[in-house]
Amino acid sequence: MPRKKNPGKTKMKTHKATSKRFRQTGTGKLVRTKGGKSHLRRRTSKRTKALLTEMIPVEGKAIIQRVRRLVPSLKNG
Repeated sequence: MPRKKNPGKTKMKTHKATSKRFRQTGTGKLVRTKGGKSHLRRRTSKRTKALLTEMIPVEGKAIIQRVRRLVPSLKNG
């Protein structure tokens, strides 16, 4: 059986680490999670741990452009 011919363009691949860190809201804003939630949290107060659950909007054109380039599936907004 002959091989399929190469269509020319290569597929855009999603940067998985970026896609796990960033989300897009319904209005199209880019939001990120806070770090420091995985381990060594026994000494931190309950209030501090609760504050780590918030999502923060990403500000800065350069960072937003970089994230959208790494995760093309976010470009719907």
